[in-house]
Amino acid sequence: LRLLPQQRYLRTERAEVSALERKRNVLCCLISRILKGEKQLHIDSLVFRVIDACQKGQLGPGVQFLSFCCHSVDVLSCILHLLNQGYLRRQEGRPHILEY
Repeated sequence: LRLLPQQRYLRTERAEVSALERKRNVLCCLISRILKGEKQLHIDSLVFRVIDACQKGQLGPGVQFLSFCCHSVDVLSCILHLLNQGYLRRQEGRPHILEY
């Protein structure tokens, strides 16, 4: 019989996954909020506005992160996630225009 120390890396992985999920949720909410106000927007403009809001700390009411940076890859990943979930859609003739 051997006593093993508790595995700390599992807790670290869970914390990292939780932080990534929270970041994705914040970005998805921010994308949805921007598109709700605009109704439709060019994908490049949406990415710029989301990154700008993150840099300015305008993430929404009650959302506070000490350090929250996002890149275009993060935003595009969330846009694809929302497209797959059916929250966003592309226009038929102009796939670069997103609608809420």
